[in-house]
Amino acid sequence: MTPVGVRHPEASVHVERLVKRFGRFTAVDDVSFDASHGEIMGFLGPNGAGKSTVIRILCGLLRPTAGTAIVAGIDVARDPEAVRRRIGYMSQKFSLYNDLEVVENLRFFAGLYGVDHQVAAERIREALSLAGLEGHEHDLTATLAGGWKQRLALGCAVLHRPEILFLDEPTSGVDPMSRRLFWDPIHGMAARGVTVFVSTHYMDEAEYCDRLVLMNRGRVVAMGTPPELRRMFKQGQLLLVQCEPLGEALEVLQQCPEVAEAAVFGNALHVTVEHAETAMATLPALLGGHGVRCDLIKPIAPTLEDVFVRLAAGRAAGAGALL
Repeated sequence: MTPVGVRHPEASVHVERLVKRFGRFTAVDDVSFDASHGEIMGFLGPNGAGKSTVIRILCGLLRPTAGTAIVAGIDVARDPEAVRRRIGYMSQKFSLYNDLEVVENLRFFAGLYGVDHQVAAERIREALSLAGLEGHEHDLTATLAGGWKQRLALGCAVLHRPEILFLDEPTSGVDPMSRRLFWDPIHGMAARGVTVFVSTHYMDEAEYCDRLVLMNRGRVVAMGTPPELRRMFKQGQLLLVQCEPLGEALEVLQQCPEVAEAAVFGNALHVTVEHAETAMATLPALLGGHGVRCDLIKPIAPTLEDVFVRLAAGRAAGAGALL
C-alpha cells in the first residue's frame, strides 16, 4: 500500500486525509487511499458510515472540507466540472425516467453526456447488450423488474465511455440473483481498464472486489484484499451457534468467561472462543441451564462481516463509544 502523502504513479484516484463536515457532524474523517486503473474498489460499511459521502466528493458533487482528492489527474475541489466529464456515476436511487421507453432513456442520456450522433446508435446497442435488454428497446421503463432497471441505469452511466465509474449502492433493494448478475458487466469494464468504485452494505458483494475499504463512523477501519482482511481475524476460533431464544442466548454468552465475543448473524450467533472443542462441549449445557435450546454448534471460517464487526467494535471501544 502506498504511504499516505505519496501518490502512486499508476493511481487513477488519489485521496489524502479527506474530511467532510456538515456543521458539527463529521461524515468523513481523515480518509486516505489510492486506486489503480482497472481496479474494482469496494466501500463497505453500515448505513451512515461515510461511503456515499466519499463517492459524492470524488464525483465532484460535494466539496471537501479538508484534504486532497485527485480523480483522473484532476483536483476535485478546483475543477469538479472537469471531473464529472471524465467519470460515470450511478446513484442508489433509480435515476431513469419511468414514463420513457428503454431506448428513449438511452437516447436521452447519450445526449446529456454529449455522445456524438455518429457513434450514439452503436453505443446504445452496446448498452442494450450490457443490460441484457436486446429485444426490449420499446418496453416502458416502469414495467421493468428492479434488476433490469439497475442494469439499464448502468448502461446509461457508461454511454460516454468513462475511465472511472462510481456506483453508489447500486444493488440496494435488488434480489440476490439480480445482484450477482449485475456484477458481470462490471468485471468486463474493469478488464478493459476502467476503475470502478462501489459502495455497498452487502458484505457478500465484497468478494467481487479487488480491494476493500471498510468504513465505520466516517473513518477507515481496515483496507486490503478480501483474503488480507480475513487474515486479520487471528485471535480465537469462531463457532456458529443456532439456538432459541436468540436474544437470551446472546446475553448468556456475552457474560461467559469462555467467550471472547458473541454477535447476532441472521438467525444464529457467531461466537469467538479460545478453544472450539472445549466450548462445543460446554456451551450447550450452559445455554440449557438458562432455558435456551441449542440446535447446532459447529466451527466455521470467519467471513468479512466477522472481520468488520471485530474491527469496528475494537475502534469503538478504543474511542470510548459503542457501535
